[in-house]
Amino acid sequence: MKVSTQWLADYVSLEDVNIEQLAEQITRSGIEIDSVENRNQGVSKVVVGYVKSKEKHPDADKLNICKVDVGAEEELQIVCGAKNVDAGQKVPVALVGAKMPGGLEIKKAKLRGALSQGMICSAKELGINDKLLPKEIQEGILVLPAETEVGTDVISLLGLDDQVLDFDLTPNRSDCLSMLGAAYEVSAILGRELALPQPDKELTEGTEPTENFIKIGQHDAELCSHYAVRHISGVKIAPSPLWLQNRLIAAGIRPINNIVDVTNYVMLEYGQPLHAFDADTIAGQTIGVRKGVNKEKFVTLDGQERELDEHDLLIVDGNNAPIALAGVMGGLATEVTDQTVNLVLESAKFDGGTVRKTSRKLGLRSEASQRFEKEVDPARVIPALDRAAALIAKLAGGNIHKGIVEAVGTQQQPVVLQLTVNKVNDYLGTSITIEEITGIFGRLHFDHKEVAQDTLEIVVPTRRGDITRNVDLIEEIARLYGYDNIPVTAIEGPATLGGYTGAQQLRRNIREMLSYAGWFEVMGYSFIREGEALKFPQQSANHQEVKLAMPMSEDRSVIRSSLIPGLVDIATYNHNRKQNNLAIFEIGHVFQSEEVNLTKQPQEITLLSLLLSGEREEKSWNVSSQPVDFYDLKGAVEAIFIGLGIENSISYVADEPQGFHPGRSASIYLTTEQGKQHIGTLGQLHPEFQQEKELPDTYVAEISLESLYTHSGHVAVYKDLPRFPAMQRDIALVLDQNVEVDKLITLIKQEAGQLLEAVDVFDVFTGSKLGENKKSIAISLVYRHKERTLTDEEITTLHQKVVSSLEQTFNAELRK
Repeated sequence: MKVSTQWLADYVSLEDVNIEQLAEQITRSGIEIDSVENRNQGVSKVVVGYVKSKEKHPDADKLNICKVDVGAEEELQIVCGAKNVDAGQKVPVALVGAKMPGGLEIKKAKLRGALSQGMICSAKELGINDKLLPKEIQEGILVLPAETEVGTDVISLLGLDDQVLDFDLTPNRSDCLSMLGAAYEVSAILGRELALPQPDKELTEGTEPTENFIKIGQHDAELCSHYAVRHISGVKIAPSPLWLQNRLIAAGIRPINNIVDVTNYVMLEYGQPLHAFDADTIAGQTIGVRKGVNKEKFVTLDGQERELDEHDLLIVDGNNAPIALAGVMGGLATEVTDQTVNLVLESAKFDGGTVRKTSRKLGLRSEASQRFEKEVDPARVIPALDRAAALIAKLAGGNIHKGIVEAVGTQQQPVVLQLTVNKVNDYLGTSITIEEITGIFGRLHFDHKEVAQDTLEIVVPTRRGDITRNVDLIEEIARLYGYDNIPVTAIEGPATLGGYTGAQQLRRNIREMLSYAGWFEVMGYSFIREGEALKFPQQSANHQEVKLAMPMSEDRSVIRSSLIPGLVDIATYNHNRKQNNLAIFEIGHVFQSEEVNLTKQPQEITLLSLLLSGEREEKSWNVSSQPVDFYDLKGAVEAIFIGLGIENSISYVADEPQGFHPGRSASIYLTTEQGKQHIGTLGQLHPEFQQEKELPDTYVAEISLESLYTHSGHVAVYKDLPRFPAMQRDIALVLDQNVEVDKLITLIKQEAGQLLEAVDVFDVFTGSKLGENKKSIAISLVYRHKERTLTDEEITTLHQKVVSSLEQTFNAELRK
């Protein structure tokens, strides 16, 4: 927000105030001043001149010889090359000896033999940002209004004797997106009186009521809590006076005409955007506010046709046709033009979130939308409307009709808070008195009263929407009391020992285990292509894809319900760049919803996904290449469960999950007191999917961490080294091919009991010698007692018990 100090001085006396020092005071009180810009960039001795005559230079076709009256005894002869110079104009004239931006000094000179006693100036030559001026003025000299007095100092006439403060506002201080907001702030800092505009005293209404000319039809009270209009007739469109143009240019806004300029001026002054419609173009003399319709078309002021939807808020006429995008931009059909005679002037309080969505979607960010997005002060809707109407009547000769037509919904009420002196001093470490505190709130123009001993009740005005709690009031006291005046004190109060939650620690442990094992962590997009997650529904069965309302691209159109598509995309990206050996993992959130059209937030769960591809060992002079397989991935998953101390609660079941190779995949189950719970899937990607992505054999796993949060928590237990010898027995069993090895091992552990130290499968054999649909499994069993040496007899008895149980349960035979 650019704040002209000349304009600011209308509300707060800046007499004897050094602007640089004021900028420092404002910064120290909480609002950073980015810069202090002096509008005069070194211009001096430039006055208003009257061009009495213009003649062509005899020796130069592009030059003119002008006789100019500058209010001195003698006329000046000035040679000028501007195309738009002409007799009868009032223009800025740099006299001999004048200084210009960049250090240029004007001297007498001869141009093609003709004497030139000064220079007729353009806006750019005076250091004015000519991009804020009409194109015809940018390309020629600056022509001043005809009523300008000859000899007047141009510096003061054009407002160049001004300094502009650039307020770098944080989002919570949107109250200072207005001159009045800046005035409240400076008044509080300097402790000086505040003089506010009084539009009710400036306003002169006619006898004909506004409601005879315009009515409000439909009104969306939820998205527009207050909508008000005035009717003004008989206006004359013309350029604004210089004082108004100067203030708009200082704020970085291009002057257009007296009507548009007044709406912009009041927007800057009050922070309340306004819009003027040509009243004669509004069908049915009716105006209203409604939501848009999907694929509805509308042409905005810039001549562009916009496609709207149900998320947009529109101003419509009596035929229900759009005439403006609420809070963003007006429509071309109701634009104020040079032929406009009658106006409908609008002031409203639109929902900030709705304006922000429309502005971002259409790429239409304006001064008005910026203010509506941050929520305007509801108490200024009517004062701003009256202020603009009074100025239009004054500058455009309009007749203001009696009364306001308005539609009002739920109104925001001022926040009322209580604050004790003890709480202020406890927070700040000060000894501020109640008199000092009330003095600060008086400077802030907050109504307050003492309701008990050392207890104040504060009424926060609606312009300060950032203040909602009493700690916000303490911040106001601190910044105006002066941060430099607050002593350094020791922090008091209860201390909380920091640490990781159980879920955070589990994720951290998994990251460490995988990273130490050589895996690389990646982070994929939260948005994926539509349909990708449906290829891996194991973690999101019976859930719907959640589509984005405004996706960045087609490839990022739904929120993910699986991490696997993201890992596959990363693998494809790396393989396309010859990075073939991949061991990557991601721990991230996915989103699940049973609704197609959301009425509540999707459920957010945390998954761990791993992807393995390429070679376990690359080819060397003494080693042949070894591609990774299913068991490399399963080993990594098992290592995670061992590290978490829950390996005995995990089981694997051969399965054919969607998206996976039907013969090289399994489901993972966690055994709890409630029974077995499916927590994940691992295996090779389906060959067709691999071919589609142009990937070699690729193995992935996906595990839900939600159940592990309450079933892990492994604490390392250290054991003594074995003191007594172990005894090993090997068995080879012939059994049906469909018998799962996991079931064999489970039975062996159950029968062998605590003396069993280890059990491992060391051979699997199939062949015609065994018989049809038969296989041979060789298993090694290691027995050991912690406190004594086992005897051969007791191990033989125990081992025979294990073998007999296997034979009876699985119809197995010992291989001879």
